[in-house]
Amino acid sequence: MPSYGFLSTHPPTRCGLATFNSALAAHLTADGTRGGIVRVTDRSDDLRAESGVVHTWSTRAQVGWRDAAAVLNTFDVAVVQHEYGIYPGVDGEDVLPLLRRLTVPSIVVLHTVLRRPSARQRSLLEQIVTAAGAVVTMTDTARNRLVVGYTVRPGKVTVIPHGAADHVRVPADRRTRPHLLTWGLLGPGKGVEWALRALARLQDLDPTPTYTVAGRTHPKVAARQGEAYRAGLHRLGAQLGVAHAVDYQDVYRDQPTLAGLIRSAHVVVLPYDSREQVTSGVLIEAVAAGVPVVATAFPHAVELLTGGPGLVVPHQDPAALAAAIRRILNEPGLAARLASRARPLAADLRWPAVAVRYGTLAERLVAAHPPVVSAASA
Repeated sequence: MPSYGFLSTHPPTRCGLATFNSALAAHLTADGTRGGIVRVTDRSDDLRAESGVVHTWSTRAQVGWRDAAAVLNTFDVAVVQHEYGIYPGVDGEDVLPLLRRLTVPSIVVLHTVLRRPSARQRSLLEQIVTAAGAVVTMTDTARNRLVVGYTVRPGKVTVIPHGAADHVRVPADRRTRPHLLTWGLLGPGKGVEWALRALARLQDLDPTPTYTVAGRTHPKVAARQGEAYRAGLHRLGAQLGVAHAVDYQDVYRDQPTLAGLIRSAHVVVLPYDSREQVTSGVLIEAVAAGVPVVATAFPHAVELLTGGPGLVVPHQDPAALAAAIRRILNEPGLAARLASRARPLAADLRWPAVAVRYGTLAERLVAAHPPVVSAASA
């Protein structure tokens, strides 16, 4: 099996990329395969090594990509997580010279493919795809957006879904009152305000639903705005008369406690404002856990839920959110039908199956990549 060098944010950083990369690395190296993480961080006071970290690239260091590339070249394959905001340079452009400096094949995982990028963002992503050995998108929507809207070679692009933990093994501790759940890092754009307005429209139900909003404020949001968004939600809940029914859990959960929380939900509510989001780890986790989902029409939700394990509603429409939640809670058999539609999808979404697909892609790249012969050995 090839060895893997991973380039990404990584715990203790709390963000979607760090969580994703940590899980992918753990599953690709679970059988003892050699692996190491090159951690990217923008905090000069947080350079301590965590388990599995073999190098830290501080984004405040000049040309830090050189040392990062050198470490990645000690592995057989480099797996690079890409998001515009995590690498230094304008739009994270410093990842490009790193990719060009690699002597081993690379897999670049695209977490965002913008429908209307700036000219610089478009050019940068096209050059990244050119430099990569292979590119992974996590949805067909993202792949189609990439091959149609950008000048790239379609044959380089593979769709591998976002992985999910096996939450179905956790017993469902259902509550006596209907339980609605939104989780993940909190900040503007999460759309929780629309879910609160929907909750206010469900107060005629007997028993009335409870709503859990679980997750810390996104670190970058907290650095810029503090807890202003969370405070605004508290004020809105009080104005709507639903504050008593909302439980804000300002914690970062580990997998076992997160699994228990997900399995306690009757409906997972994803009221996101984004019309660009082509990948949602929260959506994948909910579907894999077999919990019905109500989501706004962001691209990943439209692709995964339409005709499947959830209901899709318009953005910023609390009446539509409330109507969909009411249907799942009240319509006989609907929740069970939605859960049954999730079961055929879940096996392919769990991390072991996802890791196998990355492993197959990596082996193909290594087989096609001629070994580098040094001048001394030639």
